[in-house]
Formats: sequence, C-alpha cells, structure tokens
Amino acid sequence: MNAVWEGAQVKQLNEQITAMNSDENKYISDLKRSDSINLPETDLPRIVIIGAGFGGINFIKKIAKNKAQIVLIDKNNFHQFQPLLYQVATSGLEPDSILFPIRKLFKRYKNVFFRMAEVKEINPKTKTVYTKIGCVNYDYLIIANGTNTNFFGMEDIEKHCIGMKSIQEALDIRSMILENLEKAEISKNSKEREALMNFVVIGGGPTGVEIAGALAEFKRFVLKKDYPDLDAEKVNIFLLEGLDQLLNGMSDKASKKALKYLKNLGVDVRLETSVKNYDGQEITTNKEPVMSRTVIWTAGVKGNLIRGINPDYIVKGNRIRVNRYSQVEDYENLFAIGDIAAMISDEYPKGHPMLAQAAIQQGKHLAKNLNRKFGGKEMKKFEYTDKGALATIGRSKAVADLGKLKFGGFLAWLIWSAVHLFSISGFRNKLVVAVNWGWNYITYDRSNRLIIRKAKKAQEKNIRKTMNTKETREAVEN
Repeated sequence: MNAVWEGAQVKQLNEQITAMNSDENKYISDLKRSDSINLPETDLPRIVIIGAGFGGINFIKKIAKNKAQIVLIDKNNFHQFQPLLYQVATSGLEPDSILFPIRKLFKRYKNVFFRMAEVKEINPKTKTVYTKIGCVNYDYLIIANGTNTNFFGMEDIEKHCIGMKSIQEALDIRSMILENLEKAEISKNSKEREALMNFVVIGGGPTGVEIAGALAEFKRFVLKKDYPDLDAEKVNIFLLEGLDQLLNGMSDKASKKALKYLKNLGVDVRLETSVKNYDGQEITTNKEPVMSRTVIWTAGVKGNLIRGINPDYIVKGNRIRVNRYSQVEDYENLFAIGDIAAMISDEYPKGHPMLAQAAIQQGKHLAKNLNRKFGGKEMKKFEYTDKGALATIGRSKAVADLGKLKFGGFLAWLIWSAVHLFSISGFRNKLVVAVNWGWNYITYDRSNRLIIRKAKKAQEKNIRKTMNTKETREAVEN
C-alpha cells in the first residue's frame, strides 16, 4: 500500500470519513425539519428545475413568462459550456470564456428565481425538494442535473485519475499537466521523468479524441518554447480505447479519419486496450503497461442520481426512465430531461444520445408541452431530430457526420468552430473565444499556461469512497 495511507494518517482519514458520514445523515434529517427556502409567495404553479445545464436553461427560455413561477437550483452560480472544457484543460481558453452567470442570463425574467444550493433528496409524494439551504415545495419538478464521470466501480482508477465533466476538473487537469512538466525538468530519476512526461487519455469518444489532439498540439507548438530543457521528443501522448475503433457512434469514415489525424499529430493510439488498474504511476492494461503521472479518464459517464427516485425507474448508466413526454413513470408532475433521462423507444433502445443537442431539444419541447397544459391543451410526444455529430482533432482538422454527408478536414473544422462558437452563451464570451481561437491559429501560441491553484489530488477528492475499500479497512483494523 502507498505510504500515505499507512499508520496514523489512515486512522486520521478514517475519523474524517466517519465524521462526514455522521454529518451527512444528520444533515438529511435536519433538512426535513428545516424551513423552506426563501421565495416569493405566488398563486401560480411553481416549477422547480434541478440543474442549469443545456436542458434546464433552454426550458426556461421557452416556458410562458406569466404562467408559472420558475425556481432554478444549481450548486454553481454559472452555466458551463461543457463541449469546450478540454480547451480550458489544455490552456487554450480561460474558464470564464465558457462560463456564464445564471443570474445575468435570466436578469430580465421576472418570474425566474435562482437559488445556489446542492440538492440532496426529493420526495415525489409530498412534492418536496431538500437542499443544503432548506426545502422547497413544487407543483412540477424537472430533473436536469446531467451526468458525472463513470469509473465503473474501479476504485484505484477513480482515486488516481481525473475526469472532465466540470470546469473544476478541467482546471485540475491544466494544473496537473503544468505541474508535472515542472517536476520533470528538475527530476534526476529517469523512470520518474518518463512517468511525468507521459500523458494518457483513456476513452476514444469525442472528448477523448479532442483532448488527445489538443495535448499533441500543446507538445508540438508550446512545450519547446516553455520547457527548453526538456526533450520534447520524449513527451508522449497516449490514447487508450477498449473497442476496435475510435468515436463509437459516429460513422466508420469518421473513425478512420480521426485515427489518421491523431497519428499524424504523433498520438500513440492503442485500440482494443482495456484498462485494468492504475496505481498513480503505472497503468495496467490487457496489453503492455504504460507509465504516467497524468491520466485523464473520458471512458464513461453516469447520471447524477438524486436520493428519492424509485430504483425501479433507473436504467443502465444511472439514467431515469421517462416516457415520450419526459415524465417519470407514475408521476404526472415529475420530469427528467437531458443526459439524466432515458427516453427508450424502438429507434433509441438505450435512450437518446447524451449530447447537448438532445438536452436542448428536450428542454424546449417540455416547455412547449407545459405551455399547452397551462392552456388546457394536450401535450405532444417528443420527436428527436438528429442534427449530426462533430469532433475536432487538433488544428484545422475535424470529422463530421451530417446526415448522409460524412467528411473530414478543414471544412469540417470550420463547421465545428461555427457551431460551437454560436452555441456559447453571451456576446462577450463568443467574442473572447473567437479572438483566442484566431490568435492561437495565427501565432501557434496559447497564453493561458498558468498554475493558479495546485491540482487537487485524487485522494482528497475521493476520500469518502477510498476509505471504504477493503484494503483501507484492513489497514485501519490492523
């Protein structure tokens, strides 16, 4: 076992976890006796939305302004544009360029009230939402809190890897990359230097492909300038994928082009490579191991389940099963939209793809349905419009599946850039991103290589879970 978990430190961490678990149980109990969240009294029906992602935001924009009181709850006070998190992680953009304040977004909406809080539990029978700042009753509840990283129960991997589902994680990745390069410059141990100079991305979906390409360009255009004492040729970018192709879900043509583009960038792509374990230094796979101190996990996501949902309504991936009206089964006034929702049909037996476009469409459609309901009309079933898929692989290269059109290269990159640029909230953010992209394209430079805060170590982020592992329990008992 790693020395950090031994002796008195293990005992101390165990005491912390015991205290946190005790506080959590007491906390939930106290919530149920707490006062309601401070909100204006209203005779209108109250719609509570959990999550300020694409689904929740687009629902609010379409719901009738004078038919209901809208209460939006999120643990952050901003909406984040997740498709560009990888650019923050690789120093291409600053975080505030892909974030937008929720209160500013809805400052002209007199019927929208935002409360920053973490939702802990819901009670569909009493129509109550319990949060860290109190409880709120609702007439309609919309769960739109998205997903988080799925490590598939592999505790050591979760303990040492970083996912990329939030701006906080993207900043952690940025800091870890830069910190490890700084350490590599001063390390005299060749084995340690190898691990510090190897960057590994696990998962060959769009996020994995995009961040691997961005890291390869960072190596090619930035590393030699900033770290002249390091041999850039010894910096390796690995992309590990368990399947026999990249971009599963896109066309074979897109997969092959993405593989070609990545290899041209110098990325070591290893297909049919399943990750078995990672101890913070060495990745164990079904093939040869890889040494690395920087491992980014993009191989899976799961729904952010909230306590109080009937387990019978939960399907694979921790998603909530809903009908064609986005209603949770047996509850007329409980809805789920976006990545957390699984609207299963013959055409989509696993639910709709977990993409921003699906969440946006579901949010808008649900708003229109509730507008119909308030007007005494029948709701309409949701029909998903597949607008295609895009993925970028470094500078001037992307792949596109747009209906029957499947292509790659510079044109696909231009389309990808335009779609993402116009999808960002706020004119200022659009302008900042456009200027950054233009500057990077012309100068081959990235100006955001700052270690503003130290990367959070996995043991700190996952302390609650790792202290429950068999290995740690045995150490504590001994």
